[in-house]
Amino acid sequence: MGRHGAVTFKGNPMTLVGEAIEVGAAAPEFTLTGDGMQPIRRADILGKPTIISVVPSLDTPVCQVQTKKFNERLAAHGDKVNSLTVSLDLPFAMKRFCGAESIAAMKVGSDYKDREFGRAWGVLIDELKLLARSVFVVDSKGTVTYAEVVKEIASEPDYEAALAALEKAG
Repeated sequence: MGRHGAVTFKGNPMTLVGEAIEVGAAAPEFTLTGDGMQPIRRADILGKPTIISVVPSLDTPVCQVQTKKFNERLAAHGDKVNSLTVSLDLPFAMKRFCGAESIAAMKVGSDYKDREFGRAWGVLIDELKLLARSVFVVDSKGTVTYAEVVKEIASEPDYEAALAALEKAG
């Protein structure tokens, strides 16, 4: 099931696979692969407010900016929150990027194995087989309290709104 025109890429309408995630819904189950090849699951983010920053690829400029901005802003929170960057980049590439850019506040999770996260969270771009730029905030009990799927893939998300939602989720 697809949502044609839910996002655009350089002005061209794209189709997102799966249902849109609504505020108030339970965060869908997922299994990602961390930078040490370890699984990262929904259960691993429970207990703390969590921000999930979804990007098409860390090898593109806007995705790099998004990851760096969230990393800078979240550093002050320390271990009071979970922060996760999700993409289809291989875990090795994600680890290299984070090392080269001194990304310490954000953990990374790759959806490369089966795109389970992309489908479950409604952010897999059917035509490109990449994840749509999006940001989700999940409270400590696993309820989605903020959801933004950026309409134009090449644009940045609303950092202030996402960080304000994270504060409230605490």
